[in-house]
Amino acid sequence: MIGKVLRGTNARRLLYYLYGPGKANEHVDPHLVAGFADPGELEPDRRPDGSPDLRRLSGLLAQPLAALAGPGYDKPVWHCAVRAAPGDQVLSDAEWEQVAAGIMDRTGLAPADDELGVRWVAVRHAADHIHIVATLARQDGTRPRIWNDFYRVREACLEAEERLGLAVTAPGDRTAGRRPSRAETEQAARRGWGEAPRVTLRREVSAAAAGARTEQEFFARLAETGVTTRLRYSTANPGAVTGYAVGLPRHTARDGGIIWYGGGKLAADLTLPKLRARWTTVGADDVPGRGLSPAAARAVLRNRVTGAADQARDESGFFARLRTDGVLVRLRFSEINPGQVTGYAVSLPGHVGQDGEQLWYGGGRLAEGLTLPRLRRRWNPGRAGTAARPGAFRFTAPERDAIYAHAARQAELAAEHIRRCAGGDPGQAADAAWAAADTLHVAARALGGPELRRAADAYGRAARARYGRIPRRTSEGSQLRAAARLMALTCNATGGSTFLTVALIANLVALAVAVAELRGAQKHAAQAAAARAAVAHMHAAVTDARSRVPRPGQAEDRQRSRTAAPADMARGDFPVPPRPGRPTPAEPGRSRVRPHRGPLPLRRDGPGR
Repeated sequence: MIGKVLRGTNARRLLYYLYGPGKANEHVDPHLVAGFADPGELEPDRRPDGSPDLRRLSGLLAQPLAALAGPGYDKPVWHCAVRAAPGDQVLSDAEWEQVAAGIMDRTGLAPADDELGVRWVAVRHAADHIHIVATLARQDGTRPRIWNDFYRVREACLEAEERLGLAVTAPGDRTAGRRPSRAETEQAARRGWGEAPRVTLRREVSAAAAGARTEQEFFARLAETGVTTRLRYSTANPGAVTGYAVGLPRHTARDGGIIWYGGGKLAADLTLPKLRARWTTVGADDVPGRGLSPAAARAVLRNRVTGAADQARDESGFFARLRTDGVLVRLRFSEINPGQVTGYAVSLPGHVGQDGEQLWYGGGRLAEGLTLPRLRRRWNPGRAGTAARPGAFRFTAPERDAIYAHAARQAELAAEHIRRCAGGDPGQAADAAWAAADTLHVAARALGGPELRRAADAYGRAARARYGRIPRRTSEGSQLRAAARLMALTCNATGGSTFLTVALIANLVALAVAVAELRGAQKHAAQAAAARAAVAHMHAAVTDARSRVPRPGQAEDRQRSRTAAPADMARGDFPVPPRPGRPTPAEPGRSRVRPHRGPLPLRRDGPGR
């Protein structure tokens, strides 16, 4: 049973619609089933032509509003449509009366023990739903409190489901993203858009937040994807940003202005304060280099150093930007002139060797053009022999695979952590379940494919804590977010699908399964269903990724087919009887190689060679 709350201005016009034939003559036998007084006494009289005379009823509802009319009271009509599920039993008028009275009592508009509540009626003109109409003025001349009325209606519907044996629906726990309105959906269909702008913006904001390390980087990533951003500033401190709104340039109103959506209108965890909670550094938990293989660490450092070198104008600005980006810097000084810097080395926090010592990489080990002398020539164009600026940064395929292997390992560890907590302390797994959404959104952006994108969208509800709470930060969640940020760097990497891509998606499947088990143990049915829906989409993504992994000898077969003579190619199209003493070839369409099942094994010391 679902209840939808609306606000209006004219109770009389609403009653005429409810008692009328409807837009498609769908209203059948309109009548009252409940109200602030006996429904039989409130039922409108009929005119000679059979139409209802609604003047008396609308006048009774409007009477208490006379004392409260004024500024800030432009929508005094409260309208709630309550509908049963399609498979539910048909409720009687008496049962619908209980439902309506329970909603008015739970919202506090007309408590059962308060005769001075608001005036209201419930109209039934179909078998499966009713409409509750109330005026927001108590009969003692005061205004009622309607704060969070939608959630109170949801609670009343859940109670009615249990009492009447109806289909169970999800609670209003603020874990679901905001659905597009009917107007948004119809507009998207008219303009040929694949989905409503609200859905697109929620996906883009989620992906940008997952890949960003700071607030500034978050807004920069949104701009790169074509999303327009508008900041909201504090009235007390004009320079402080307190919120934001996003929009698509193509989605405009009649006056040509962009239609804006605040972060909270997309999902409960996309407000600016809750996004800032993700980016807050939490001491020892925020160590992006922990568990990274040397190949992955070099790739990340090459990315950071290249970016800092492109944005800096001199040596001091270069090192300052590296430290701001969270890179550890160690300078090498001249033995002849102790104050002169002759080189540098960089590392990531937590990137240590087997002996526990920090691992450092000089600029020359990262790239030929990142040595300090080469960078100095780049920053001083007046000197002879100025070094040419390199092109746009791109990860190589081995570097990308090293980062994928690290992300797959972190997903595996997070899944193990969630399973351990599910049986004992489910609250300890909330942060890792929340961070898994970041990993899925980034994986969908980096790997591509519609199924991964659908999986990330479906998983959103399973990730969020109930009632908009922010989970307590844990090491597992922080490491999963760090892996997602590293994976976001590989969105422009070269190369096709690999075994490590399949292993990454397979481990993400295991992570989503662990979250589904966690939500099931917590008896959060809607969140568990969201996780299972994500698993279904990711299974399809695994199948697709496996089909694109090159098999051994496939490249040689392609080359041989290019150089084969036409007669040889034609001869291959005809069956040849088997020779004596040789095994019979397999039937067409069958493979003698047993397909691999489950996640592929990962090397702990980096990507395979």
